[in-house]
Amino acid sequence: MAVANEETVLSRRFEKVNTVLEKYGRNPLNLIQVLQEVQAEYRYLPEEILTYVATALGISPSFVYGVATFYAQFSLEPKGKHIIRVCDGTACHVRGSMKVLEVVREQLGLRGEDITTPDLLFTVETVACIGACALAPALMVDEEVYGQMDQEKIENLIEEMIEKEKGGDQ
Repeated sequence: MAVANEETVLSRRFEKVNTVLEKYGRNPLNLIQVLQEVQAEYRYLPEEILTYVATALGISPSFVYGVATFYAQFSLEPKGKHIIRVCDGTACHVRGSMKVLEVVREQLGLRGEDITTPDLLFTVETVACIGACALAPALMVDEEVYGQMDQEKIENLIEEMIEKEKGGDQ
């Protein structure tokens, strides 16, 4: 009886994961697609979900962990709702991308090695290139590119995003 109750609790806890698994027929060949959709739902891949997915697909947890850590698109740490990617390609670097990164981090109150705000609203990353060299220094918020960034533009952008979130506009 206790085992059945435990399975029911797990099933409810991982209901969204189960929906994704069913979509892909619980086929281990679809592991990457499963992990992509699960991460889109949770914004990262918690360890217990990796183990659950492995069991559900009949593959080893170490294999699932290996896939989740091999591909840069996956994260084992919580990410913010909005991802700010600061370009550090050659054109952006020469035009001050490190100052852009510094201002973004300062505006968001990030200290030390932190990349995600405590409220899980923003994650800041650097990327090798976003393909907007003519707009250097550039950054990308989610999928939108912003160019010729300076302190004032960064401050205005972040303030606008925070206000939009406070107002419930998502």
